Amino acid sequence: MKKVRLEIVGLSYSQTQSGAYALVLGESSGSRRLPIIIGGFEAQAIAIELEKMSPSRPLTHDLFKSFAQTFDINVSEVLIYNLVEGIFYAKLICTDGTREVEIDARTSDAIALAVRFGCEIYTYEFILKSAGIVLDDDIEVNSISEVPLSDVKDNPKITENDEYKSKSTEELKSMLQTALDDEKYEMASKIRDEINQRKKS
Repeated sequence: MKKVRLEIVGLSYSQTQSGAYALVLGESSGSRRLPIIIGGFEAQAIAIELEKMSPSRPLTHDLFKSFAQTFDINVSEVLIYNLVEGIFYAKLICTDGTREVEIDARTSDAIALAVRFGCEIYTYEFILKSAGIVLDDDIEVNSISEVPLSDVKDNPKITENDEYKSKSTEELKSMLQTALDDEKYEMASKIRDEINQRKKS
């Protein structure tokens, strides 16, 4: 079957499931997007790595990477290989230099590991045909902190950032470091979003 290479193009609050996030993957050489609903912990794990934040203690996915590399195991590819009743199935293609092994994984965990190992993400054409959508250029995103799928003005979670608007940028940077040191990653994510928003203004 033909494989299609994907890239992460966005991460947003889910409009359909409370406490969940929508991870948007896009085909590298096309306009189709593949939205996948993932949990808050996995969303934070992906965002923290993409934003190059440094948690004070390793997250579960960081631990997995350290463990694997200690024993010379590398994740060379992530493949989203099936879609059944709205659930995506993924696997890690791992190698120790002499043999290649496929390990079943939740798609959200697989993507969190893909960004840490710097490996390619693929899916099959039939999955993109059945679950892919085409987004207009004006709502395509280039940053993990932006929201690609819908207008967020009616999302109550977004308004939680209002408390940071009265702070100076230097205060926000200090608060961001404190949040990371205290392992309050959800708060760190919101502070980072406010800082990024100011950079665009």
